[in-house]
Amino acid sequence: MPIISVVLAVGRSNEQKQALCRALTEAAMQTVDVRPEQVRVVIQETPLENYAVGGVTFAERQSSAGDGAMK
Repeated sequence: MPIISVVLAVGRSNEQKQALCRALTEAAMQTVDVRPEQVRVVIQETPLENYAVGGVTFAERQSSAGDGAMK
């Protein structure tokens, strides 16, 4: 039973997350030969102020670049 863990910055719509879950489930079915009910997908949404690259949070980057820059 594959368990797929995904970390996303907050801000994605429910429809986007549902589509991601479907796509990941399909990929697992095709690559590791499992049934869809065996696939688990866990999405962890991380606030932009809790995610950084190079010591700069994505919230800082977004505020300096304008809304929507990090999606």
